[in-house]
Amino acid sequence: MVMFRINKRSGVATYLQIVRQVEQALRMGALEPGDRLPTAAQVAADTKVNPNTTLKAYRELERAGLAEVRQGAGTFITRSLAPAQEGPASPLRASLAAWMDEARSQGLSGEEITALFLAAHAAAFPAGADG
Repeated sequence: MVMFRINKRSGVATYLQIVRQVEQALRMGALEPGDRLPTAAQVAADTKVNPNTTLKAYRELERAGLAEVRQGAGTFITRSLAPAQEGPASPLRASLAAWMDEARSQGLSGEEITALFLAAHAAAFPAGADG
């Protein structure tokens, strides 16, 4: 199950942070068709986000064709964004995992590894060149 992390200082609307995290989990193969998303109440308890914000994000995912709400059962993923070669066993994912293991073995914390990755990403994809 996906765990959302909300950054209130990011300048990105909370519901969009949820949408983007689901999309990223779909790209990485961490979420697959049929997986159930946490309820709005669960997200609210974990992140202190208003349940209506989560519902707005889920509606956006539904509009994009990535999720469907099943009355009384929850919200479920309907399709993946991960190309077949980029699933959990992909060479790129394995290479990234090896890089993270190496960074950890050199004494970097998870937070430092994330900062290093984000700095490298920002250098590779300057603002506006992401798309």
